Amino acid sequence: MSLEDLIERIRREAADQCAAWSAADESTQAREALKTLSAWGATAWTVPMRDGGADNGGLSPADTVSVRAMASLRDELAYQHGMLDVMLVMQGLGSFAVACGGSASLREELLPDVAAGKRVAAFALTEEGAGSSLSEVATQAERTADGWVLTGSKTFISNAGLADFYSVLARTSPADAERPSFSMFYVPAASSGLRTVNFEVMAPHPIGEVHFDGVALPESSLLGKEGQGLDLALGTLARFRTSVAAAANGFARRALWESKQHLQSRSQFGKPLAANQGLRFDLAEMDTRLRAAQLLVEEAAACVDNGEAAVAEVARAKLFATETASWICDRAVQHLGGLGVKRGNIVERLYREVRALRIYEGTSEIQKLIIAKDFLARDEF
Repeated sequence: MSLEDLIERIRREAADQCAAWSAADESTQAREALKTLSAWGATAWTVPMRDGGADNGGLSPADTVSVRAMASLRDELAYQHGMLDVMLVMQGLGSFAVACGGSASLREELLPDVAAGKRVAAFALTEEGAGSSLSEVATQAERTADGWVLTGSKTFISNAGLADFYSVLARTSPADAERPSFSMFYVPAASSGLRTVNFEVMAPHPIGEVHFDGVALPESSLLGKEGQGLDLALGTLARFRTSVAAAANGFARRALWESKQHLQSRSQFGKPLAANQGLRFDLAEMDTRLRAAQLLVEEAAACVDNGEAAVAEVARAKLFATETASWICDRAVQHLGGLGVKRGNIVERLYREVRALRIYEGTSEIQKLIIAKDFLARDEF
């Protein structure tokens, strides 16, 4: 199925699919969302074509994931329901280090199941003392005669408790080393000594802590070379960060649509709210900012797919799209008045769902530092 046909199918079927599980608990929502995504064939786009993923029609090389395809899918899925969005992207985030650094046998064993939605992936970077600065990661992997022993904990890990495996960043140099070294590991969820603790955030999202209490791992669990962990982690973020901006656009697009519908159908003082000049000004600015965010995402996604570093382009897209989406969702709440804060209203859900996007995969402040560094280094403007 082509990407265009897939998106059209999502538009036709998503409302009915989501209605069947939207009132369930988070774990059930997440599993049903992944089941729906795999039935559509959407999960195939989270894995490189070389490893059993979808034929991307030349959007990117066969050994990687197309950012343009992922952005298009996340935009549409976020428009439909946030749980669809998060369950799709986690298949990619959690498995990309395996696609880049895993052995041929591990890729062959694991990635076709990820593409089919048969195995749930998770990406474990963040710790209590290590968020924006991955060099502060304290989870330790120590060499043994048989491989490695992993000790430490991660927090704010999407799919914690649901995942079948985790891609884990750990320190592989002594804690007091002058120049720390980090490596990435494939860790099955069934490993002895691995436990999870879930907690709630403001929008439905399977998330929690992952603890590694002396988890024994074979040598084959090392992804890439020893010391290559930061490269794999940052490479994963570089590949998927643009899609965060695309998801923000999807949330914003839905909020703008809901706002338009309300303002056209609700009358006050003898005329539709949409006839009010001040509200028209709001709609005009919402629409314009959204279109600007969409163009920034298109630029960044094309640059990354074409093999460019595109660090600043990606940062601009994420910063502007996520900040814009938060503003648009806020204005939509204001337009709906009391309905906008009523639990269960679509706009109320969007308002909660969009907020985290300004934090994860690089806060807005980090994006500003990246953009400023690029700008100051330029000889021309």
